Amino acid sequence: MTSQTLETATAPDAARDLRHQSADWLAIEPHLPDPATASPQRLELTGDVLRARRFPEDALVYYGYALRRGGPQQDLLIRMGVTELDLRHIGVAKVYFQQVVRLQKKNAQGWNNLGAAEYVDGRYGTAIADYGKAIKLDKKSAIYHSNLGTAYFEEKNFEKARQQFDIALTLDPEMMEHHGSSGIAAHMLSPSDHAHYCFEIARLYAHRGDEENMLRYLTLSSEGGFDVTSAMGSDEVLAKYRKDPRVISLVRNARAMRSGKIVIADVQGGVPSMPPEVHN
Repeated sequence: MTSQTLETATAPDAARDLRHQSADWLAIEPHLPDPATASPQRLELTGDVLRARRFPEDALVYYGYALRRGGPQQDLLIRMGVTELDLRHIGVAKVYFQQVVRLQKKNAQGWNNLGAAEYVDGRYGTAIADYGKAIKLDKKSAIYHSNLGTAYFEEKNFEKARQQFDIALTLDPEMMEHHGSSGIAAHMLSPSDHAHYCFEIARLYAHRGDEENMLRYLTLSSEGGFDVTSAMGSDEVLAKYRKDPRVISLVRNARAMRSGKIVIADVQGGVPSMPPEVHN
C-alpha cells in the first residue's frame, strides 16, 4: 500500500471534523499514544479502540503507524481493509485484501474479506470464487459458508444458497443470532430480497424441525412483504404449516403492520418476537 493511497483513504472530511468536536473524542485524544515511541501492539490496540468508538479514519491512521513500526503486516492490512469497507471505500478495501492474499495465498480470512468486498461491489460471481477459496482453506468457518450462501442467493441460485446456510448452521447453530468473529459478514440485500432471504432461512429451519426459528423468520419475511403463504405451498415440509393458526396469525399481523393497522393476535402465545437484524 503506497503512502499516497493511505493519505487519500484517510484524508480529513467534514464528518471526521465534526466527530472530533464530540465529547467522546475530547476524552480519548489526550490518551492517544505517541506514534514515534509506542509499541506496534499498543498502536494496533489504539486503532481497534478508535474503530470500536466510531472513529474509523483515526483508526486507519493508527493502524498505519503500527504497520510502519513493524506490526504484523497481514493482520494490520486486514484491519485496514475492514475499516475501509466500513467507510464504503470498496476499491481501497480490495487493494488491502488483495495485498494480504498476495503475501500469503493460504490466508483464509484474506480471501473471505476480499470476497466480501467483491460482494458489496455487486460482483457476486467473483465473490463466490473468493469465498470458495476461503472455505478450501478453512472448512469449519460458519461465516465463510454463510457468506457464500448469501452470494449464491444474490445469483438466484437458491438451492446452493440453502446448502451453504445449512452447512453454516451445522457448524454454528447460533450463527444467525450473532456476527461472525472471523472476517466480514457482508449482507446488503434490498428490502424485497431480504424478505425472500428470510423465507429461505425459515425453510431451512423447517427442514431442521426447528419450529420456533421457522416462525421467527416467516414473521420477518411476511413483514417484509413476501407472500409466504403462496411460497410455502411449493415446499413439502412448509406446506403442512400453511393452515397452522400461528402462521395464519403472523401473516395477518404482518399485513396489518404494513398497512399501519394494529391487530391483536388471536392465537395463544401470539406471534414470535422479531429477532435482531440478520447479518450473515
